[in-house]
Amino acid sequence: MYGLTRPALKPISGGGAPLDVGVGALNGVVAGVTGLAGIVVTVWCGLRGWPRDVQRTVFQPVGVATFVMCAIGVGVQGSVTQDTLQLFLIGLPVLLAGTWLGLKLYGKVNEGSFRKIVLLVLLLSE
Repeated sequence: MYGLTRPALKPISGGGAPLDVGVGALNGVVAGVTGLAGIVVTVWCGLRGWPRDVQRTVFQPVGVATFVMCAIGVGVQGSVTQDTLQLFLIGLPVLLAGTWLGLKLYGKVNEGSFRKIVLLVLLLSE
């Protein structure tokens, strides 16, 4: 996992809430264009140098809110078909099982492993 190592960078500490809001807005634009809901915010949390618990409390609700807004937007456009809903219902049990497994494993993962898992998921989402 050589490519998943982080260079020694000083965490970004300046900018405060205005910069965080800007990153959130950029995240929304990227999500709306690509469907990738949390990439910008996830990278930003890493650049801030926050511990995994703080990162998780930021990018999980942002991702959920972004996906909900995108789903509403796609639904309003009329792009959600009966087939789409059926596929969603077929995938829902697997989604719930994966979420349950992730919640069980989260407490067993240290900071370094958490960072690598997040980076791997980001890489695979491309």
